[in-house]
Amino acid sequence: MRFNLRLIGNILGLLLFLNGSFILLCIPFSIYYNEPWLPILASGLITSAAGAVLWYLTKKNKNKELRKKDGYLIVTLGWFFMSLFGTLPFVLSGAIPDFTDAFFETISGFTTTGASILTDIESTPKGILFWRSLTQWIGGMGIIVLAVAILPLLGIGGMQLFIAEAPGISPDKMKPRIKDVAKRLWLIYLGLTFAETLLLMAGGMTFFDSINHGLTTMATGGFSTKNASVAHYDSAYIQYVIIAFMFLAGTNFTITYYGLKGKFRKVWENEEFRMYIIIVSLLAVIISFFVFSHDWAGFEKSFRDSLFQVVSVITTTGYVTADYTTWAPFVTIIFFLLMFLGASAGSTAGGIKVVRHTLLFKNSFLEMKRQLHPSAVIPVRLNNSAVSRDITYNVLAFVMIYLLTFSVGVFLISFTGEDFNTTLGAVATTLGNIGPGLGEVGPVNNFASITPFGKWVLSFLMLLGRLELFTVLILFNPNFWKKY
Repeated sequence: MRFNLRLIGNILGLLLFLNGSFILLCIPFSIYYNEPWLPILASGLITSAAGAVLWYLTKKNKNKELRKKDGYLIVTLGWFFMSLFGTLPFVLSGAIPDFTDAFFETISGFTTTGASILTDIESTPKGILFWRSLTQWIGGMGIIVLAVAILPLLGIGGMQLFIAEAPGISPDKMKPRIKDVAKRLWLIYLGLTFAETLLLMAGGMTFFDSINHGLTTMATGGFSTKNASVAHYDSAYIQYVIIAFMFLAGTNFTITYYGLKGKFRKVWENEEFRMYIIIVSLLAVIISFFVFSHDWAGFEKSFRDSLFQVVSVITTTGYVTADYTTWAPFVTIIFFLLMFLGASAGSTAGGIKVVRHTLLFKNSFLEMKRQLHPSAVIPVRLNNSAVSRDITYNVLAFVMIYLLTFSVGVFLISFTGEDFNTTLGAVATTLGNIGPGLGEVGPVNNFASITPFGKWVLSFLMLLGRLELFTVLILFNPNFWKKY
């Protein structure tokens, strides 16, 4: 058999059961705010029941070997089916009755994109808003990584899933066993979410708003409980807290682990982390001086707005405190280019990632040296270590396919009749899992006006971006399905 279908079904059943359990966590908020909670209960039970049945029907499986091909299939199908069943709370509650819109909102959550079709967020039931935020928190670290921590208990190895969830350049291993890696990642993720929630409450946010923003900040998702996003809170304290946690969420979680352990030298020795800080600092200063020179808000406000938007876009969070498209054309171009950058590998951020850009530029400059010295062996080095040609080729292929996918996406969305800026912004922001784009899908707008065809195309781009292209695209390769 080409694939271990029973094992694949068993794991998908487990994921759906967990997904249904998370849905049920929204019921207390509905009860507290005197809202209908039966639709959420029904959604949770249907999802959990579907998962339990699938798990039961496939549990008798002697072959516990999970191959790499199985891993790719599980990850892609897992994200799709979780998003599919995740639409139930929106549809059954009537918050988003249209299935296309509900699927768009759900997959935007699970992929931590933050692109929304809701035109009046504040009138949406609290239980539904919590589920909306929870989809991002689940997707932030990846439900697959959560499952990796549990699968060993079932006698199933999880390394193949971890590779498929984060292909290409993966974060350093903190422990030899993938189960321990997943647990440490989740402990850091959970701890930072809890810490941010407390700090936001200390700044005057309600518990509900604080926990929702804590969930979506650490996921670099950007769903807010307010129509104006974080701009609703005219508080420097709240905005600086969110800036700090967005930056942390965009940092390689291995680096965060070393920082928490007090190994600051090891943190600073990481070349990607240094480049990440330099890019954020440099752009924030340049843009803040420009905004200050064209505005009467004062330097601190100009700096805060500039820093917030830079960190929000580079980490692909997508929160908004100001409309950067109104500042100046060259500033808009900077933010558009930032959509192709992304933060650190091994973080919850989307995009191409800083480390890939670093290796790409290093290899390009070294290629000039190789032209002058054809016989010289000049390897690309990262963190004082030589990078193998395989990784270099992987990076080159990834960037090329990313740009090709962007081009195809722009071509398809152009058929929907959107203007040029909106088309470019919509494709760039969904493929990069950012949220706000340009034009009609800019920082102060949403995706409600996009046609159904456009929403399905953008939904697929969100999935591609979240799973870093190869995991999904490899399924369209005929060789993937051959028996060998």
